[in-house]
Amino acid sequence: MTQQNPIADAMSAIKNAGDSGKLKVTVEPASRLFGDMLKVMQEYEYITEFTKIEDGRGGQYDIVLSGAINKCGVITPRFSVKVEDLESWETRYLPGKGFGIIILTTSKGVMSHEQARKLGIGGELLAYIF
Repeated sequence: MTQQNPIADAMSAIKNAGDSGKLKVTVEPASRLFGDMLKVMQEYEYITEFTKIEDGRGGQYDIVLSGAINKCGVITPRFSVKVEDLESWETRYLPGKGFGIIILTTSKGVMSHEQARKLGIGGELLAYIF
C-alpha cells in the first residue's frame, strides 16, 4: 500500500494513540521533514521524546507522547502565508489565542507560528496541534 500523505498518516497515528490513552506510537516512514516537526512538538511539550530507527525501508520514529494533545492534523494544501496573515490561520485552526501551535516550514527551517511571527517571516503551513 502506498501512502498518499505520510505526514497526515503520522499525525493521525499520534492523535489516535493519544485518544486511546497510549503514550507510545510508532510512525513510518521517517522523513526528515516529519523529524523537524517532531522537534517543534517536543519543544512545546506535546511529545516527550522521539527516536529514529533505521530499518532499511525508510525508517520509523518511535514517539513518546506527553498526554497533552487534544487534537492535531495536517493542513492541506500547504498554503503559503505571509507573517501578517498568521493570525487569521491561527483563528481558523486553533481553539483560542495562545492555545496550541501551527507548524510551518520557512526559509529558516520548520518552526511554530509563534517563532515565525517573532522572526517576521512567513512560510508554508504544515500542521496544527493543541
